[in-house]
Amino acid sequence: MAEVAIVWNPSKTSREDLEAALPEGAGEVSWFETSEDDPGRGAAGAALDAGASVIVAAGGDGTVRAVAERLAEGAEAELAIVPLGTGNLLARNLDVPLNDLAGALERAFEGEARAIDLGWVEAEIEGERLRRAFSVMAGFGIDAHMIVETDEDLKSKVGWLAYVESLGRAVNASEVVDFDLAVDGGEAEATAGHTFIVGNCGTIQAGITLLPDADPYDGELDCLLLSAEGLGGWLDTLRSYVWDNGIRRVFKKHERAEDGATTEHARARKLDVRLSRPRVLEIDGEDLGETEAFTVEVQAGAVRVR
Repeated sequence: MAEVAIVWNPSKTSREDLEAALPEGAGEVSWFETSEDDPGRGAAGAALDAGASVIVAAGGDGTVRAVAERLAEGAEAELAIVPLGTGNLLARNLDVPLNDLAGALERAFEGEARAIDLGWVEAEIEGERLRRAFSVMAGFGIDAHMIVETDEDLKSKVGWLAYVESLGRAVNASEVVDFDLAVDGGEAEATAGHTFIVGNCGTIQAGITLLPDADPYDGELDCLLLSAEGLGGWLDTLRSYVWDNGIRRVFKKHERAEDGATTEHARARKLDVRLSRPRVLEIDGEDLGETEAFTVEVQAGAVRVR
């Protein structure tokens, strides 16, 4: 039987609740608690040192990302997810049971593992060179925050209109920036936009698909550039995201779709971005800080996930 370790975030749940939800016959489980200073990477390393062959990440997207990052560095252990955060983005894309401790833990103990890709970001942040993995999305601009931060109670009452509540934040973040983009080692080309998303997975909260072709099993990353400006442009983009429950994909540069939203979509294994001015870089909903340049590269089949 597999040696199972649970890396759990005490700010999201208690060990007692997790123990009570363990499947019958789970056997002995080892426990490794995260902390504010260590969201999961160090705890995952300790679990590996203790001989774990399956590591269960019980927490939000930050915990899952940190554990996956550690496993992607040559570990043979499998990853399982007990989603306890707000976004739970990787869990949503892999159909892990949400709001169901027992269901998620049953999958952790009994599910079959399959290798997924991870993306890796390298950037200089505040004078320090950082290399971080992401399982879902990375980039700059509003990315998923406009939707992830929308009030859930309001959304349950009025549906897509709840996203208007966060539209003001999106408009404030919609300043277009010039940048150079090189794809798969090619020559850099000048482009511009307020939001540039690189995705390993495509679905966020409410079942909304930002990147329809993103597939965590295909060895590639999907990219989306948004450049709508002002309230009118954002109303167009909002309708495209929410009313139609997805993005109208435009295959010619700067071609305008019928609803007026300007988008650009691409696929790549490696991307180099050089910005004309600093922007905040985000991975899986976490702000890393401001940077003027970053590289994104896919690691195919990086982690086996149950």
